[in-house]
Amino acid sequence: MNPHQVARFLPLTPVAFEILLALAGGEAHGYAILQEIERRTEGRMSPHAGTLYRALARLVADGLLEELDERPEAGPGDERRRYYGLTDLGEAVAAGEARRLEDLVASARARNLLAPGRA
Repeated sequence: MNPHQVARFLPLTPVAFEILLALAGGEAHGYAILQEIERRTEGRMSPHAGTLYRALARLVADGLLEELDERPEAGPGDERRRYYGLTDLGEAVAAGEARRLEDLVASARARNLLAPGRA
């Protein structure tokens, strides 16, 4: 993947990064993505449905996600759900954002901002 192609999407918004993280575990529908974000952040992030679906639409338009035509086995009411999956570009962008954040944390740690006893 071309680094310039990835860099043009960085930095990601927190919601966009959380969506990519949620889908790194496999394809899911919108409500399942929301539940995974809430679970992973222990409730610290709970995007409103409109925020989530606007972000999903933008990520699809940007080529980071794809809306899947084939769905897993449908349960009751599942026919209307839209399923999403990461594209190769989406996976590369998520990895790039993770590295960017890792570098920021390393800088904070080097300046003793994460030392025990600090606020």
